[in-house]
Amino acid sequence: MDHVWSPWRYKYLTGAREAGGCIFCSIASTLPDDDVNLVVRREKHNFIVLNRYPYTSGHLMVVPYAHESELGAISAECAAEMMLLARTAEVNLRGVYRPDGMNLGMNLGESAGAGVAGHIHLHVLPRWAGDTNFMTTVGETRVLPEELSMTLQRLRAAFNETEKEQS
Repeated sequence: MDHVWSPWRYKYLTGAREAGGCIFCSIASTLPDDDVNLVVRREKHNFIVLNRYPYTSGHLMVVPYAHESELGAISAECAAEMMLLARTAEVNLRGVYRPDGMNLGMNLGESAGAGVAGHIHLHVLPRWAGDTNFMTTVGETRVLPEELSMTLQRLRAAFNETEKEQS
């Protein structure tokens, strides 16, 4: 088995835990740093952020501002907004990337696979036929055709256009 080292991830993976904080709460409270934090959009109860280590280009997450570990703990308004944002994200991802399909999902708790177990978040990611290929399955390596800064620009523009159309 080959190993591809990504030491830059260590800071991300351990930073919030070492600081005793939550990466999503940190992002939620750093409004001026939306470019650095890859925030696509902010709404009343939730924000949308790109996954810094995506499975595919366009992999984003809808994250409540409320630090809760269970879906049942957020307000009905927050949950409703989360689903509306997921719906808008699907429309925009389909428009920008033309995927063959979509994955939407939540991992609630560390044993369920949550990377940030204490703060719920909904993954929304485009998928293409063949995106799980030799490199991913055998080589255990992901090859992404687009830099995160470009993904951020493209998706922000799509969300802004959607907002104009709905106004």
